[in-house]
Amino acid sequence: MKLVHAIEGLSLWVGRAFGWCILILTLSVCYEVFVRYVLNAPTVWAFDMMIQMYGALFLMCGAYALAQDTHVRADVVYRLFPVKVQAGLDFLLYFLFFFPGIAAMVYYGYEIASDSWRWKEVSFNSPASIQVYFFKSLIPLAGGLLMIQGFAELIRCVMAMRSGEWPERLVDVKETEDLLTDADLDTIRSIIPAKK
Repeated sequence: MKLVHAIEGLSLWVGRAFGWCILILTLSVCYEVFVRYVLNAPTVWAFDMMIQMYGALFLMCGAYALAQDTHVRADVVYRLFPVKVQAGLDFLLYFLFFFPGIAAMVYYGYEIASDSWRWKEVSFNSPASIQVYFFKSLIPLAGGLLMIQGFAELIRCVMAMRSGEWPERLVDVKETEDLLTDADLDTIRSIIPAKK
């Protein structure tokens, strides 16, 4: 579990660090809206920066989402299986789909990033000619982080197949609906005051 939690800790740290892209993205959108519609002086860089911030957030938070088990899953039937069957199914599907897809992401992402660095690629859609090679370097990096977190998930599957229980995850923030689902009735009543 120490190895699994160390890998999860790395994924959580990277996810939290790149979560700040949301703030940068929000501020840049607000700034662009203000200067465009109030001052009638739009920027040439804001659109490209917003795309790169969103892309960085999307790429680099994948391992975080995997570590928190928050990726979208069609589990209508899956959730009815015993934990040992779920773990065996997950283990098999990681090898059939996850690792080959992530390996392709790392391999081709590295090719894309290295070509971009060699050409010092800039955005051809941007009047500001913003460099994109920094951003394209995140593709293989995100794949590598997903690969490492996938290895931790395999260990988690083996442990669940042996014990019949899913091992504990490192806990990060939760959505309010999840907190309310996990809370008992008294806790809910203390949060939501009764109507008079």
